[in-house]
Order: sequence, then structure tokens, then C-alpha cells
Amino acid sequence: MSVYVYSITAASHPRQLAGLVGVGEPPSTLRSVCAGPLCAVVSDAPDELRPKRRDLTAHQSVQERLMSDGTVLPLQFGLTAPDDDAVRAALTERHDEYLERLTALEGCAEYHLKAAIDESALLRQILLDSPEARQLNDEITGGNTNPDLPLALGELVANEVRARHYALATGITEALRPHARQEVNSEPTGDDFLNVSFLVDREHEQLFLAAEKGLTTELGDDFDFRLHGPLPAYSFV
Repeated sequence: MSVYVYSITAASHPRQLAGLVGVGEPPSTLRSVCAGPLCAVVSDAPDELRPKRRDLTAHQSVQERLMSDGTVLPLQFGLTAPDDDAVRAALTERHDEYLERLTALEGCAEYHLKAAIDESALLRQILLDSPEARQLNDEITGGNTNPDLPLALGELVANEVRARHYALATGITEALRPHARQEVNSEPTGDDFLNVSFLVDREHEQLFLAAEKGLTTELGDDFDFRLHGPLPAYSFV
């Protein structure tokens, strides 16, 4: 039977998994597979594995329990291996890489930040700041039916929105960067202009949180900040 792999730890990690269960229905039993200074937390893999809420929760609960007791390399949901021997072989083959990442993540957690700005507020600001956009808008609202005017205004506004989104994302990231070891930017989705993960160590955690809170206060109610953490450091494995 194939095995489901949750995470990798140092062999010295306590891996206190009592009370937790693995993925599958019925839930699988968790166990450790070790090779030298490394261990992987695994369970038997179900025949059909899909990202159902129960299985996603089981996967995340393992990461959070391990994280509470020491450094962990959390693996993405759905990773399987043919058997325990294959897991041991991988731990041996990638021994140096895994040890390096465990060292790099020691004492750290991931904080994931997304941000958006109210669209109407941004458009008002663009009209206030851009004489060209304001003139085009005044002509359109004043009754000028030239079909080129809405196209010109739309293109100008779209360019301004992109530029301002980029400037905002850059400014926020630069303000938080001094309090993090690393950062990973991802493509924003939906209305967000920012989607970034920070690797933050315990020594700088309160400074990071205070800086993020200060930004939300400074930028005001037109901004929607969503900070999640501390999380297992998925983005930095």
C-alpha cells in the first residue's frame, strides 16, 4: 500500500501525535519513518485521495501539532510514496537539502498577507490626481458622445490602477521586509493587489505584527488587509 507523507522533521523532534489521525475514511493511523537524523510523518494512503475538508483538516492538524513542538518541513497536501522504503530512500538521498531547510526554518513561522483597496475609493483618487482623467470624465458626464472618450478613459484608468497597485504592494512589502527572514510573492487573485508570504522568526514576530498593524491604521478603512499566521512554513520548504 502507498503511504501519504505529511512532513519531515529532525529525528530529535518529539513528534507527539497522540489524539491526531491521518487522511482517509476511516482515518489512517500516523507513524514515523526515519533515516539517520531525519524522520517523515506518514500514514497509509487511501485508495482515492481528494481535497475534502476532513482530509485537509487532518493534514493541517498534523503540521500545527508538529510546529508547536519544533521545526518542521510541511509538505503540500496530496504527496504520496510507494512505501516506507521509498520514503527512507528519499530522506537519505536528499539528506543535506532537508537538513539545510530545517536549519533555515528553525524558530520561524509563515505569515501570509493579502490586501485589496476599495475600487471606488481608488477611482476617486485617480480622478482627483489626474487632470487628464478628470477632463475625460467631465466630457463624458457632460454629454459628449464621442465613442473614443470612454475607451481613452478606461485605458488611462486601467494603467493608473496597475501602477498604483504595484506601488502599494511594493511599499507594504518593503515596510515589512526588515522584520522577516524571507518573503515569497505570489500572483494576486480577485480584487487583491498583494499576495505575499513572510518567514518570520520569534525574535521579530512582535515587531512584524506591530508593523503590519501600523500599516493598516496608516492606510485606513479603504484597505482590506488579511493576515494569516503563524502558519507552517509551506512557502519556504
